[in-house]
Amino acid sequence: MKEDIRNYLEKFDEQTKQRFCVLYGLIYESTSQIIHEKLWAKLPSFYVKNNFVRIIPFKDHINVEAKAVLSHKDELQEYKITSMGMLQIFHNQQIPNELLKVIFKESLE
Repeated sequence: MKEDIRNYLEKFDEQTKQRFCVLYGLIYESTSQIIHEKLWAKLPSFYVKNNFVRIIPFKDHINVEAKAVLSHKDELQEYKITSMGMLQIFHNQQIPNELLKVIFKESLE
């Protein structure tokens, strides 16, 4: 994890950091492409060429911005999808690991 993203995470509690790290790992499991990490508009972003995934932590949930979220909304009915098409995973919800790997793969490739 790049230092600027690691520093960004410092302001969050342990649960948020752990859940962020799970999502971070899923991004890398989803593709064999080279991923470029950076803070875009102060948000942790992961790029493969012009495609990206953003993981945006909050106190009680994490937003996932990925273009393939909306094409899987039927499989994500127990989760909130924002008006901007971001998936919200609240800390009391299970992370849909396998589905997120598919979403990340479709979004990055």
